[in-house]
Formats: sequence, structure tokens, C-alpha cells
Amino acid sequence: MKMREPTCVALQHQGAKYVSQLLANKTKQEQLEFWQKRTEALLLLQSQGRKDSDSTQSGRGR
Repeated sequence: MKMREPTCVALQHQGAKYVSQLLANKTKQEQLEFWQKRTEALLLLQSQGRKDSDSTQSGRGR
């Protein structure tokens, strides 16, 4: 009996394939720049999320 792959694992494989396609035919320097830009974008999103949750939480308990 063949077991079906869990959805989370399938999504991980799909994401890895997508990133692999984005990085195909890029030099090591271009790959480094890609990851630096992606990291900066993620950090920005995370900091914005914290600001949003901070303002939401500060309004509670009044």
C-alpha cells in the first residue's frame, strides 16, 4: 500500500523546486545577491508585522 505524501512535505518540495528554478544559471555572486535581497525583504516584513501587532496589543485592556 502506497502512502500519500503529507501536504506540508509536498509544499516544501514545491518551494524548493521553485527556488531552484529561480537560481538556475546564476553565478555564485548572483545567488548571494538573491539571498541577501530575500533576507532583507523578509526582515522588513517581520518588522512591519511586529509594529502592527504592537499597536494592536497596546489598545487592549483599556
